[in-house]
Amino acid sequence: MQLSVDNDFQHRESSLTKALRQVQQLKSKVAELEQQHQDYVRSQQDLISAIAEICISSIQEVEALRILVCKGEAECRRYLRSLLVNQRKAS
Repeated sequence: MQLSVDNDFQHRESSLTKALRQVQQLKSKVAELEQQHQDYVRSQQDLISAIAEICISSIQEVEALRILVCKGEAECRRYLRSLLVNQRKAS
């Protein structure tokens, strides 16, 4: 009888240990995702600032924002680089 109770206790303890490990893994993953989100937000804020600095006209700003929303950050940065190149050529 004692052996059965000990086995049940050990089984419950190992289940709890496993659950605690899984909770810690989830917390770690959540923290990692929160950091990635903060990095993404910072990157987007930097890009919005770049759009405001580089674009000469409202039409260019709207186009840059449209590209950002529809095609993503890389395409938007490419568009901004092309604007800078054109501005330097015009100077």
